[in-house]
Amino acid sequence: MARLLLLGIAVLLSTAAALAQQAPKKRPPNVVFVMADDLGYGELGCFGQTKIHTPHLDQLAAQGMRLTRYYCGSPVCAPSRCVLMTGKHPGHAAVRDNKEAQPEGQWPLPASEKTLGEVMQAGGYVTGAFGKWGLGPFGSTGDPLHRGFNRFFGYNCQRHAHSYWPEFLYDDAKRIPLANDPPVPGGGKLKPDEDPSDPKSYARFIGKDYAPDRIQAAAVAFLLTNKNRPFFLYLPSVIPHLALHIPDAEAKAYAGQWEEKPYTGGNGYTPHPTPRAAYAAMITRLDREVGQLVDLLDELGLRENTIVVFTSDNGATHSPVGGTDVDFFDSCGGLRGRKGSMYEGGIRVPAIVSWPGVVPKGSASARLVGSEDWLATLTELCGVNNPIDGDGVSFAATLRGEEQAERPFLYREFAGYGGWQAVWVDNLKLVRKNMQKPKFVTELYDLAKDPTEASDLSGARPETVQKLLSIVDREHVPSATFPLKGIDGD
Repeated sequence: MARLLLLGIAVLLSTAAALAQQAPKKRPPNVVFVMADDLGYGELGCFGQTKIHTPHLDQLAAQGMRLTRYYCGSPVCAPSRCVLMTGKHPGHAAVRDNKEAQPEGQWPLPASEKTLGEVMQAGGYVTGAFGKWGLGPFGSTGDPLHRGFNRFFGYNCQRHAHSYWPEFLYDDAKRIPLANDPPVPGGGKLKPDEDPSDPKSYARFIGKDYAPDRIQAAAVAFLLTNKNRPFFLYLPSVIPHLALHIPDAEAKAYAGQWEEKPYTGGNGYTPHPTPRAAYAAMITRLDREVGQLVDLLDELGLRENTIVVFTSDNGATHSPVGGTDVDFFDSCGGLRGRKGSMYEGGIRVPAIVSWPGVVPKGSASARLVGSEDWLATLTELCGVNNPIDGDGVSFAATLRGEEQAERPFLYREFAGYGGWQAVWVDNLKLVRKNMQKPKFVTELYDLAKDPTEASDLSGARPETVQKLLSIVDREHVPSATFPLKGIDGD
């Protein structure tokens, strides 16, 4: 009897082992990462906006976590994207300012830098980028198809992306023509004989084939094509970066809500008869696009297993550039500074993370987070090996609602707009500006007591200044291509 019992147990164990081998391995989570272009800290309802409607992103925040002290990689486009892709802060990153490459595109990522896309690919993910790349032309060392993306659709060059009705977009590395005859330029102004109060005067600044429609369709197609395998969908949107290009039907949603002064051009980009309505409609358009992707994930049964991230590449632009009125919309949520600045309004941006069942609903975190942290965080959440020795600190524990030690510091530098450095330690922040000159300015702020950076404490707290400067000096590695001349020389 005992022998029969032992035999039966052996058979059961053998059967269980065989079934375990046949059981499907749990699929790692998908990632949808949406990055707006020049969206300010206060331009979403869930971050305090009262004039512009963003119901889908507000719902996404209600389903997940808001990061209220999230800092993009740089206060302008290309270097911000470099920090995100490489996991290195700007003191170590290869691209530290916008710099064009000829005949089209931006300064390319060097071959020595691995990217988030490459790491996800190596971890078994199919990867796609849809929108604005800005890290190197096709055929260069920064070619998106050679830097970790199986699929690309959109604009390679940032300057090309100033027009939403362009002559062409890229489908992988191939130019495809758009039905805009003629294409709408990214800049211009009304002629002397064109009446600013006549809508017909603006007709030549409206095209037929709207690039965001094409980009969104390509992103949806990528998601549908790859629904049965782990995917990383990176959507660096061109919205709401200028010019004020939006179909009339969408701008009319805000028609008559506010007093308007036609923008006739002359201060960059293209004219628009109702610039406030156009700008608001562009952000609502972006909100709707994110909602469409989230709804599709729901329809496909993928929502529970998809990490959705929404953020911005830098703060809102300056008024009245291109007809914008970010002061009217309180686009930076009361923070000082705009795009190009290391004050909070230029570098602190909205961020939302949603992953049902993992990220607590309706939560918020004031933990100090930088865009270099995404590489370490996403690879941890996705179970992907991260071989990059970067500067990022995973905040996966924070996203799971767990206790986590504070980030020891966050460092930023920027070679443009006169040259900047900044470092944050807890609520203390040191700023240096005008760093392309021998005599530059050093300031100190306590953000807990002074979130608008109105009171410089550098004179009253010299020991704190020196402590923070020691971090700045340690983290800055000079760049021959993007020097800070005030400390690096020529």
